Amino acid sequence: MNEVTKMRLDKLVAKCGLGSRAQARELIRSGQVLVNGLPVKDGGLTLDPLGSTVTVAGKEVNYCEFHYLMLNKPAGVISATRDTLHATVLELLPREYQHLKLFPVGRLDRDAQGLLLLTDDGQLAHSLLAPKKQVPKTYLALIRGCVAREDIEAFARGIVLSDFTTLPARLDILAAAEQSKVEVTICEGKFHQVKRMFHALGKEVLSLKRIAMGPLTLDARLAPGEARELTAGELNLLREWRQ
Repeated sequence: MNEVTKMRLDKLVAKCGLGSRAQARELIRSGQVLVNGLPVKDGGLTLDPLGSTVTVAGKEVNYCEFHYLMLNKPAGVISATRDTLHATVLELLPREYQHLKLFPVGRLDRDAQGLLLLTDDGQLAHSLLAPKKQVPKTYLALIRGCVAREDIEAFARGIVLSDFTTLPARLDILAAAEQSKVEVTICEGKFHQVKRMFHALGKEVLSLKRIAMGPLTLDARLAPGEARELTAGELNLLREWRQ
């Protein structure tokens, strides 16, 4: 992690999820912000964010250089920071995260749901998205058509699509019938990839839910649309993974 240098007080307050920079400056001007027990009304004051005690409206705030959130993305929401037609994943976040410059790491199709990581740590995001990392992503899927052993073998070989051949992938059959339940693990994340792989085998994906990405597993306690900060253990796993 990069060494943290001194920063402006208004930026620190905003970075703690207490509003935009303008709202942070208003909090400071109103006398609601204390630094090391003393009121400060100058938002331009520079301080060591890790070596100073800052309280806002009587509550101590803890500076965090970067934020890492696990979101259970619902269907119908797009994995983008802004869009004029559809709701975005950022709009689902609690108020204290709305003013942070978070972005989704990778994407999920609009009609897909499940695990999505959001952060403002560009270096970590880049390391997770780099093609050479081949980060595994696991999905639960409902398939129209009876999935059989030959489909498992096709996934393991790699499937030829119109524009590329997929890397070998793992397909586990949970229930085979006219509508089959499967678990799929791929090491890529190209546009509509899982859907296109099944379509190439004459089958249709009816629903898709990502349950794991790299070392992270979707928290079963998160309802669709809910998010939480990663635990220290999850964050350590991510940092080890990026190395």
